[in-house]
Amino acid sequence: MPPISEAQGFECIDEQSDFWVIHKYPGISMHCEYNEIGLCQRVKTQFNVEACLPVHRLDKVTSGLVLLAKKPEAARELSLLFQNKQVEKFYIAISDRKPKKKQGLIIGDMAKARRGAWKLEKTKNNPAITQFFSRSIGEGHRLYWLKPNTGKTHQLRVALRSIGAPIVGDPLYYSPAEEAKQWDRTYLHAYQLAFVSKGIEYCYREKPVCGQLFLNDLLLDCLKKEQNPSILPWPTL
Repeated sequence: MPPISEAQGFECIDEQSDFWVIHKYPGISMHCEYNEIGLCQRVKTQFNVEACLPVHRLDKVTSGLVLLAKKPEAARELSLLFQNKQVEKFYIAISDRKPKKKQGLIIGDMAKARRGAWKLEKTKNNPAITQFFSRSIGEGHRLYWLKPNTGKTHQLRVALRSIGAPIVGDPLYYSPAEEAKQWDRTYLHAYQLAFVSKGIEYCYREKPVCGQLFLNDLLLDCLKKEQNPSILPWPTL
C-alpha cells in the first residue's frame, strides 16, 4: 500500500480484486472540479489504472471510508448492496451547540434550500432516516454517533442542523457562516463500513487523522471504548 500523504489526499486502507477501500481526507471531491483533482483521478494516477468507479460518495468536506470499484460490473454489484441496505455505515461528528435531543431518530423528507443546501421537512413521504446518540467530550462539544438508514444528499449534515446541533466547521449548515471559517475542517467522518460481497465479510474502521477536535483526548477515549459501533445501543427504528 502507498504511504499516507496529505498532498495525495487519501490513504488506501485495503485493495481487493474488485475494489479499493480508501480513507479520503477532507477537502477532496470525489470527481475533478474546476482546477482541483478529484479522488477517483488521484486513485487512478496512484495505481496507474484506467478505471476507478465510486460505489457511493462522500461530500467534499467529509473525511473517511469510501468504496471504489475497479470495473463496471463490480460497481454495479457493490452499488446494489447500498441500494438494498446491505451495507452498515457509521459516522462520527462534532457539534458545539446544545441539541434539542441527545439521542433518537431524525426523520423527514428533504427539500432543496438556498446556496446548494438542503432542509428537513416535517413530511415523511420519502424520508431521510438517521439514528443517532451523543456523548460529551468537554468544553461544550459533543461527539455524535450517526447511522444513516438512507443515503440522501447532505443527510447527516441536515439532520444535525435540524436538532439545533450543526456540525462544527460546516460551511453550509453552521451558523453564523462566518464562525464556521474559524475551524480547521468540517467535523464529519465516515468511521466504519461493513458488508458481505461474494460470500466474504468485510469490515473496515478508521479514525480521523486530521482536525484539532478529532484529536481531542476525550474523543479518542470514546472511540477506544466504543470502537465497534455495530454493537452500540442504537435507538430503535
